[in-house]
Amino acid sequence: MEKARIERKRVAEATKGIGKPKVGGSFDLVDQDGQRFTQENLKGKYALVYFGFTHCPDICPDELDKMAKMIDLVRDKAGNVLRPIFISCDPARDTPAVVKSYLREFHPDLIGLTGEYEQVKATCKAYRVYFSTPPDVKSGQDYLVDHSIYFYLMDPEGDFVECIGRQHTAEEGAKLITDHIKDWKGNIDRS
Repeated sequence: MEKARIERKRVAEATKGIGKPKVGGSFDLVDQDGQRFTQENLKGKYALVYFGFTHCPDICPDELDKMAKMIDLVRDKAGNVLRPIFISCDPARDTPAVVKSYLREFHPDLIGLTGEYEQVKATCKAYRVYFSTPPDVKSGQDYLVDHSIYFYLMDPEGDFVECIGRQHTAEEGAKLITDHIKDWKGNIDRS
């Protein structure tokens, strides 16, 4: 038990070290209600951030189902301490209204973010997220967006803690999150 806690602390602190690639940082997007949302809005709770797009046929829905399960499992174990975020990699089609309608299918707590292409691109760069849309897409034409498939766990100060990948089940991801929450020594917003 103590060995596992020390390893989690090592992982969390390794991302804050000098010379390590930083994940996360400043961004300026809008939420599903059209309200401005920045990195400052992440602070106070742990944040679980996922990048995807609403026209995704399979992977995003599967991962958002998993995220919904993680949200509920974490809430059951640790209370209301997790801010779940979906950031669209497809701002051309994913307006705030489209994102809001899409996320309603997964979990009521999900906060959807989008923005102009350059804003989304800068946010993806800050999180080290790869995404690519096909060139020369005509209006109304269907296409897929290739993108990284990870959940990014951020602590209540907005710092990156750990990635949760496709190889993790919802139960494994929730345990990883709740273990980091138990280790947290600072304040956490539980409202």
